[in-house]
Amino acid sequence: QVQLVESGGGLVQPGGSLRLSCAASGSIPFIYNMDWYRQAPGKQRELVATITRGGTTNYADPVKGRFTISRDNAKKTVSLQMNSLKPEDTGVYLCYYIGNWGQGTQVTVSS
Repeated sequence: QVQLVESGGGLVQPGGSLRLSCAASGSIPFIYNMDWYRQAPGKQRELVATITRGGTTNYADPVKGRFTISRDNAKKTVSLQMNSLKPEDTGVYLCYYIGNWGQGTQVTVSS
């Protein structure tokens, strides 16, 4: 079993930046892909970014060029640097690792 704890959310103005972090703990090795998802009010949960153990990344089209996912395998953490934030980026951001979800962290982009 894996426990995932996200942090770093908050309220930011359009054009601003936030950095989210997710810390993993548990007995499962930290060797698989890690994902960040988000869920906006009234919308389905969507995949935002993925990173492999080796650091290969993939992004959803709406965030390409603005978000950067990274991981530290030794510390069992994954981060999401979010720049040039837009109101449509508002939502709960959750990390996901082989069937396990964190509790999520709220990101609100508003002036």
